[in-house]
Amino acid sequence: MSIKRISKFLSLVLRHKPEQIGLRLDVAGWADVPELIRLARQAGVDLNEELLVEVVQNNDKQRFALSPDGQRIRANQGHSIDVTLGLKSIEPPETLYHGTATRFLEAILQEGLKPGNRQHVHLSSDVETAIKVGRRHGKPTVLVVQAGPMARAGYLFYRSDNGVWLTDYVSPQYLEQEGA
Repeated sequence: MSIKRISKFLSLVLRHKPEQIGLRLDVAGWADVPELIRLARQAGVDLNEELLVEVVQNNDKQRFALSPDGQRIRANQGHSIDVTLGLKSIEPPETLYHGTATRFLEAILQEGLKPGNRQHVHLSSDVETAIKVGRRHGKPTVLVVQAGPMARAGYLFYRSDNGVWLTDYVSPQYLEQEGA
């Protein structure tokens, strides 16, 4: 099985549907590595410790983290299931970015950015990353998020272990289209 397919499998069971293979996650989203490997194999996914480490280390988006002892693994963010990542709120840069498809633009500018089926809205610290994210959903467009003013108004921001900025909601008043 390719690294990409293993990564997609890990996203599924660590971010969205651990029950699909009978995996248990703790409240912080951590899974036991030996249990994950055993259950993955029972589900027909040929996973071993070396492959798991390779996926964690080489995932271009650094979606996953291993505990220091290598016995637990979790997704860094993007969960649609209820987990507590234990992230502390921190002050964001003045401006962050959100990549999306142009077909969603009108609704976002009216309703703001909502987490949808995830726990948080995901934001990027640079335009290039936001474009890549938007491209996954169609013709990309980038929204500029006035994160500094949001923080001063009481909104909380978090940064996941892989550098993705997270917040609960972005009101339309803090959004503008890049280059508009």
